[in-house]
Amino acid sequence: MFFSIATLPGPTPGILGMHAPDGFLSVGIAAVMWAVTLVVLAVAVARTNTAVEDRTAPLMGVMAAFIFAAQMFNFQVIGGTSGHLLGGVLAAVLLRPWAATLVMACVVAVQGLVFQDGGLVVMGANIFNMGIIGTLFGYAIYRAVAAVLGGEDRGRLPAAAIAAWSALVLASLAVSIELALSGTVALEVALPAMVGIHALIGIGEALITVAALAFIQVARKDLFMLRDSSPTVA
Repeated sequence: MFFSIATLPGPTPGILGMHAPDGFLSVGIAAVMWAVTLVVLAVAVARTNTAVEDRTAPLMGVMAAFIFAAQMFNFQVIGGTSGHLLGGVLAAVLLRPWAATLVMACVVAVQGLVFQDGGLVVMGANIFNMGIIGTLFGYAIYRAVAAVLGGEDRGRLPAAAIAAWSALVLASLAVSIELALSGTVALEVALPAMVGIHALIGIGEALITVAALAFIQVARKDLFMLRDSSPTVA
């Protein structure tokens, strides 16, 4: 899940969210984030195009539709703060990180282009924060924790929970730094406001991720075998 609405305390009050609107980041920072995101997406396209199997492509579409639909459901946390599923780790565990990165980029792009949920100038930053951090960084955490727990078959659910929570906190940290570098709000104000609330919302992200994976593990365990048979996102 991610932080949807938050009122910043201190001398520069305002409303911040993970879906950054245009004007919240400076043009320079937005351009840098676009450049980083485009490079990562180019690698993701190349890796996916050369290795994806015909059976995996429909799963990518289904996962994109599921995450998009799930993100429509918000819930209140505390005060005026609400959150919803982010889904990067969930997609990465099922598809591996490169294919999952393309899925998340499509979800964030549709939200911005069709529903005006996040600005166009800052879309590169939004894709990086809400997609790439979860799929690449989150998946790296997932693999590390799963290895400690004896492999994916044994440690899939606890590793996914830890990775989902960590990815959300890392995303909120990235947003805080981007806002500070843009001069929008001081880091000492943005950091506790964003990271603090996301540490709580991350619990919900972890629970939903684990619930979805547990259901798939019982109902369609073959999807994990399908993923493992493809080198697309290793």
